[in-house]
This record gives sequence, C-alpha cells and structure tokens, in this order.
Amino acid sequence: MATHKSALKRHRQSLRRKTRNHAVKSRLRTLVKRVRAAIAQQNTADAESGLQIAARELDKAVSKGVLHRNSASRRLSRLSVAVNRLRGAASAG
Repeated sequence: MATHKSALKRHRQSLRRKTRNHAVKSRLRTLVKRVRAAIAQQNTADAESGLQIAARELDKAVSKGVLHRNSASRRLSRLSVAVNRLRGAASAG
C-alpha cells in the first residue's frame, strides 16, 4: 500500500464509497425484489407503490454515481412493463 498522504486519503475515501455503494445497491435489490414478489402474487396495489419507491431510489442511485443511468433506466423499464402487464390483467379479468 502507498504511504504518501494523498494515497492514504484516497484509500480511506474509496473504502467509505465502497461501504455506501454496497448499502445502496443492497437496498435497491431488496426494493426490486419486493416489486417482483408483489407481481408474482398478483397484488397490483403493492406492485404500484413498490414501483414508485424503487423508481425514486434508482434515480437517487444514479445521481449519487452508484449506478449508471442506462442500467437504472433498464431496471425501471422492465419493472414498469411487468407492473403494466399486471394492471392489464387485473382490468381484463
């Protein structure tokens, strides 16, 4: 490991960022999993409210630099499609 001040500071910063990024990504996975579970159980209300929360958190992750914007957009798009399919099935059935 480097021993000059700037390298040590950079290392400390990277450890803090790693911890924060890990927490954010873990939370995102949990939120997406909740939406998927609601979809699997045909629970439209939970799926829609979960989608709103997940969308907000995905946008925050992008603004903080945790996720790439295209990655977040793709996840949000796929969740939205699944929730919209559920809405369509609920209104048709």
